[in-house]
Amino acid sequence: MAETETEVDVLELVETETILTDHKDLVIYNDDYNTFDHVIESLIKVCRHDIIQAEQCTWIIHYNGKCAVKKGSFEILRPMRQALSERGIDAKIQ
Repeated sequence: MAETETEVDVLELVETETILTDHKDLVIYNDDYNTFDHVIESLIKVCRHDIIQAEQCTWIIHYNGKCAVKKGSFEILRPMRQALSERGIDAKIQ
């Protein structure tokens, strides 16, 4: 009698842990007061954007009326929002 091989599929149960984090957006709104250069410089200094990212965000703010310029926890975004507000830029955490 010939032996037959039986193929067995093994299902592996993998547990994943979901960590819920409270990520917020730091949103800058367009206004009629701040210049492009001022907003770009502020994004570079306060939000640590590179020049390209700062310029792109500034154009989005100009054409769309607002732009989410940074994501993170409320605790991380709060000092950035404060610094932008001190520079006369309308920023909110949402």
